[in-house]
Amino acid sequence: MPIVIKYGGHAMISDSARRAVAAQIRLLAKQGQEPVVVHGGGPFIEAELKRAGVASHFVRGLRVTGPESLPIIEQVLSRLSKLLAQEIGLALGLSGRDAHLLVAEPRPELGLVGTVRQVNTELIHTLLAARLTPVIACIASNAAGDDALNVNADNVAGAVAGALAAPVVFLTDVAGVLDDPTLPNSLLSVLLESDARTRIADGRIKGGMIPKVEAAIAALAEGAQFAVIADGRHPELLAQAVTGSAGTRVVRS
Repeated sequence: MPIVIKYGGHAMISDSARRAVAAQIRLLAKQGQEPVVVHGGGPFIEAELKRAGVASHFVRGLRVTGPESLPIIEQVLSRLSKLLAQEIGLALGLSGRDAHLLVAEPRPELGLVGTVRQVNTELIHTLLAARLTPVIACIASNAAGDDALNVNADNVAGAVAGALAAPVVFLTDVAGVLDDPTLPNSLLSVLLESDARTRIADGRIKGGMIPKVEAAIAALAEGAQFAVIADGRHPELLAQAVTGSAGTRVVRS
């Protein structure tokens, strides 16, 4: 059974921590799991955009992408995909544009950004059958296949998990969803979908946590077995997160 692992945020910056996560993913594969890795790269993208003199703008935690920033974003994500695949070992770095792996619907209010509407699950299953871990960079094709769209990695992970009817683990740089965002020790072990929506509406869930929680909810709606938001800064927690015993487990109401 595939298990989708979304890895991103500041948890990726440390080379040693990233390699430790890669080792845990490799171990899962050796133990008979079928990891499918979806990665972001926000800090790396931010650094390259700044170096190029391109300003960044966000709406509800989602990056606004223009024609001047998309080539930079795609280059950064493609490079990270190959790096992660190399660190995992028996893995293949992919862009969502490869073989129509990801097809997205444009979101014009965010520029050249899309929402995933189609996932090439046949390609994913083919790679898994060959004992290769897919490592997916979050650039998608539009429906016509003639243009690229930037897609939030959380949205991609949720869509892939839903298409595969698989569990999904969102590894990030926080322990999970906090009951009180000002109290680091107020981790919620379980979060009902209805409660999550209420917390987004009243501001207790905000910023970059919004797309993670929304992606978890979307994954459940599409058929994911469960969704967990967990701390990617502690690689040893990955095995627990896969079983839903670490981080915040988002469940249907």
